[in-house]
Amino acid sequence: MPETHTYPIGTPGQPWGAAERDQWRARQVRQRSYADDVLTAIEALRGRFDVELYGDVVYADAQHPAERFPLRAIRSRNWQPGLPSVLVSGGVHGYETSGVHGALRFVDTQAERFAGRANLLVVPCVSPWAYERFQRWNFDAIDPNRSFKEGSSAQESLALMRLVAQHQGQYGQFTAHIDLHETTDTDESEYRPAVAARDGKVFEPGSIPDGFYLVDDTENPQPAFQQAIIEAVGRVTHIAPPDEKNEIIGSPMTEPGVIRYEFKAWGLCASVTGARYTTTTEVYPDSPRATPEQCIAAQVAAVCAAVEFVCGAQ
Repeated sequence: MPETHTYPIGTPGQPWGAAERDQWRARQVRQRSYADDVLTAIEALRGRFDVELYGDVVYADAQHPAERFPLRAIRSRNWQPGLPSVLVSGGVHGYETSGVHGALRFVDTQAERFAGRANLLVVPCVSPWAYERFQRWNFDAIDPNRSFKEGSSAQESLALMRLVAQHQGQYGQFTAHIDLHETTDTDESEYRPAVAARDGKVFEPGSIPDGFYLVDDTENPQPAFQQAIIEAVGRVTHIAPPDEKNEIIGSPMTEPGVIRYEFKAWGLCASVTGARYTTTTEVYPDSPRATPEQCIAAQVAAVCAAVEFVCGAQ
């Protein structure tokens, strides 16, 4: 029998309505600044890269004044037709800190060495409201990383989908997309119980893998691409081992440090381009064997390896 777990909002077995979402929203506390941490860092890169506003996220209700978050992307200067194009996204889950700062660090310290070899579009923080509140969901208690699909009700997901469509319409298909994430201890202590409560389901405990791993696409597996990233990241931080079932986070390990999900069916961000090479990184920041700096460095190493692989595959 699954362990009984009572989440502090809602009635067990009943999906949330508007009142429960209001209760959940009232519990969310702003703890850091998207403007200070992300927009300021992006502005500092404007002299070396193109910076574009690709939308705004606006949230308000009867209890909360309107909040507006400008969404910005960083683009290679002098985009060149014929070169492989790579999308790097972070902060789809705002609380996954190293994804945001790993994307920014990559642009600042590594992106210029790919000039003339690859075109880069980097979106460091897809979900700024959640970034400020260390939250997985957006203001409406929606997971953006299940919302990259037609008819999406997540503003963040729709904005990125529009950006990708515009870029592909102007410049052509992306070759690769690497989406930067973390798996944290709060996934098990907070977010999975919250999902179960929100959806009126029973919470079934799982486990958190100790180390870095990747999620490949079941419908378009690219094992050589994944392993090139795993090899690079393994020089920075440890790779998650499988459990006794040869699984990572409930999914069979297909290659060392790699599992697979159905990207498009799940509405995952890594499905948004339809690129040949796609992956989702998962850093484990709560490991006693990893520091916050290592987590950021692991994301940078993953992006560099992904871009190097694509450049070599052309």
